[in-house]
Amino acid sequence: MLRPISWSVLLVGCCWAPAATVETYKEAAPGYRYSFPRDHFEHPDFRTEWWYYTGNLRDSAGKRFGFELVFFRQGHRRGEGDNPSAWRIDDLYVAHLALTDIDGRKFYSSRRLNRAGPGIAGARFADRRVWNGNWSARWEGEGQVLEATADAFHFRLLLNPVKPPVIHGVGGISQKSDGAGKASHYVSLPRLVVSGELVVAGGPHSVTGTAWMDHEWFTSQLAKNQIGWDWFSVQLDNQTELMLFQLRRKDGSIDPHSAGTYIDPQGHPRHLTHEEFSLVALRRWKIYPVEWQIRVPSLGIAIDAKGVLDDQELDDKTGPAYWEGAVTYSGSATGVGYLEMTGYNKPVRLE
Repeated sequence: MLRPISWSVLLVGCCWAPAATVETYKEAAPGYRYSFPRDHFEHPDFRTEWWYYTGNLRDSAGKRFGFELVFFRQGHRRGEGDNPSAWRIDDLYVAHLALTDIDGRKFYSSRRLNRAGPGIAGARFADRRVWNGNWSARWEGEGQVLEATADAFHFRLLLNPVKPPVIHGVGGISQKSDGAGKASHYVSLPRLVVSGELVVAGGPHSVTGTAWMDHEWFTSQLAKNQIGWDWFSVQLDNQTELMLFQLRRKDGSIDPHSAGTYIDPQGHPRHLTHEEFSLVALRRWKIYPVEWQIRVPSLGIAIDAKGVLDDQELDDKTGPAYWEGAVTYSGSATGVGYLEMTGYNKPVRLE
């Protein structure tokens, strides 16, 4: 789905040199031929790209955690002149890292911004790796290794896919607003089995669980009247998954380009239009709805989402804050997943 890079940080970064014009980049268009594993890695012909990992974990004693690790690439001045320096800014790289200690009732988050430089940050198919400093996602065959270190915690997690990649949308694109190119190429690995080690507050934990990976690349998506979105990843105990997003407009209405995907136990996806599901806020914490009612009548899905903690907000104090956190699902089925909400304190702009 759309992702709220710390856009204020990128704007500060973009003061380093003139920003690239949109015309120098490709736009997401129908008919794209996906190829894996190549398409799990960099797409420099598109202006914006991200790799998004979220998951729910338990240690051997049953203690619960949620994690988020995300890598952003934003094209900046690609193709402008012939600068041989390793420090030139073709792209800016932002990364977010967060951990929810569910039973400890604590939320930790960290961010960083880098240019590629001499290997400081990047995404490279040849290396089977995406990284920003010592935060990285490294592919080993079909599996991945996530490693990240912050002041309060660090982890090393092994992720192995249970189902093949899912391509969201119709015709190879996920349309977000009216017009050619107002779309993205959007791929998920909707169920990854996780094992590994986590250290938080000085205590080591051997953990297992499930994770979700989103990878999206595009040049232009949102319309001027769209201010934010609500995004849900759902991993149900019946071995089905669901991704839903709704785009909110300035006038309070929901944009008809809101959509979703249902994945059956065998991994077959089904596109869902905005008319096929409903999302109703049930309870708020501050400005964010942290409990939701989710209904997909044609699939017999009637579940409620509840944040495992109310306070899972990421706020850099200068730009749009967003809430990204672990949730549980109950109702016609039970499960876990993640919820992301943006544009509640100020509109998010991706152009």
